[in-house]
Amino acid sequence: MPNVKSAEKRMRTSALRNERNRAFRSKLRTALKRVRAADTADTGNEAFREAASLLDRAAHKRIIHPNKAARAKSRILARLSKLAA
Repeated sequence: MPNVKSAEKRMRTSALRNERNRAFRSKLRTALKRVRAADTADTGNEAFREAASLLDRAAHKRIIHPNKAARAKSRILARLSKLAA
Protein backbone atom coordinates (compact mmCIF):
# COMPACT_ATOMS: atom_id res chain seq x y z
CA MET A 1 0.00 0.00 0.00
CA PRO A 2 1.19 3.52 -0.76
CA ASN A 3 2.32 5.77 2.07
CA VAL A 4 1.71 9.07 0.31
CA LYS A 5 -1.75 10.56 -0.11
CA SER A 6 -1.21 11.41 -3.78
CA ALA A 7 -0.12 7.82 -4.46
CA GLU A 8 -3.34 6.56 -2.85
CA LYS A 9 -5.36 8.81 -5.14
CA ARG A 10 -3.32 7.65 -8.13
CA MET A 11 -4.19 4.04 -7.25
CA ARG A 12 -7.90 4.85 -7.09
CA THR A 13 -7.96 6.78 -10.35
CA SER A 14 -5.88 4.23 -12.22
CA ALA A 15 -8.21 1.44 -11.05
CA LEU A 16 -11.22 3.40 -12.33
CA ARG A 17 -9.56 4.10 -15.66
CA ASN A 18 -8.51 0.47 -15.96
CA GLU A 19 -12.12 -0.67 -15.52
CA ARG A 20 -13.46 1.92 -17.95
CA ASN A 21 -10.84 1.11 -20.58
CA ARG A 22 -11.43 -2.62 -20.24
CA ALA A 23 -15.16 -2.14 -20.80
CA PHE A 24 -14.54 0.07 -23.82
CA ARG A 25 -12.04 -2.38 -25.31
CA SER A 26 -14.58 -5.19 -24.89
CA LYS A 27 -17.25 -3.12 -26.64
CA LEU A 28 -14.80 -2.41 -29.46
CA ARG A 29 -13.90 -6.07 -29.93
CA THR A 30 -17.59 -7.02 -30.06
CA ALA A 31 -18.22 -4.39 -32.74
CA LEU A 32 -15.31 -5.73 -34.81
CA LYS A 33 -16.66 -9.27 -34.49
CA ARG A 34 -20.05 -8.07 -35.77
CA VAL A 35 -18.38 -6.62 -38.86
CA ARG A 36 -16.46 -9.82 -39.51
CA ALA A 37 -19.59 -11.93 -39.03
CA ALA A 38 -21.68 -9.86 -41.47
CA ASP A 39 -23.10 -11.94 -44.28
CA THR A 40 -24.39 -9.13 -46.53
CA ALA A 41 -22.85 -5.85 -47.60
CA ASP A 42 -25.68 -3.82 -46.04
CA THR A 43 -25.31 -5.29 -42.57
CA GLY A 44 -21.55 -5.09 -42.94
CA ASN A 45 -21.61 -1.39 -43.80
CA GLU A 46 -23.90 -0.65 -40.89
CA ALA A 47 -21.66 -2.58 -38.49
CA PHE A 48 -18.58 -0.93 -40.01
CA ARG A 49 -19.91 2.54 -39.30
CA GLU A 50 -20.28 1.73 -35.61
CA ALA A 51 -16.93 -0.07 -35.43
CA ALA A 52 -15.07 2.76 -37.19
CA SER A 53 -16.50 5.27 -34.74
CA LEU A 54 -15.42 3.14 -31.79
CA LEU A 55 -11.96 2.63 -33.29
CA ASP A 56 -11.48 6.36 -33.78
CA ARG A 57 -12.65 7.08 -30.26
CA ALA A 58 -10.35 4.43 -28.80
CA ALA A 59 -7.39 5.81 -30.74
CA HIS A 60 -8.18 9.36 -29.64
CA LYS A 61 -8.34 8.27 -25.99
CA ARG A 62 -5.12 6.23 -26.50
CA ILE A 63 -6.86 3.02 -25.45
CA ILE A 64 -5.36 1.53 -28.60
CA HIS A 65 -2.58 2.88 -30.78
CA PRO A 66 -3.79 5.14 -33.62
CA ASN A 67 -1.96 3.00 -36.19
CA LYS A 68 -3.78 -0.08 -34.90
CA ALA A 69 -7.10 1.68 -35.40
CA ALA A 70 -6.16 2.64 -38.96
CA ARG A 71 -4.98 -0.89 -39.71
CA ALA A 72 -8.18 -2.42 -38.33
CA LYS A 73 -10.37 -0.07 -40.37
CA SER A 74 -8.38 -0.83 -43.50
CA ARG A 75 -8.65 -4.57 -43.01
CA ILE A 76 -12.39 -4.60 -42.35
CA LEU A 77 -13.01 -2.29 -45.32
CA ALA A 78 -11.09 -4.69 -47.55
CA ARG A 79 -13.18 -7.55 -46.18
CA LEU A 80 -16.41 -5.63 -46.87
CA SER A 81 -15.36 -4.79 -50.40
CA LYS A 82 -14.83 -8.51 -51.08
CA LEU A 83 -18.27 -9.16 -49.62
CA ALA A 84 -19.87 -6.54 -51.88
CA ALA A 85 -18.22 -7.93 -55.00
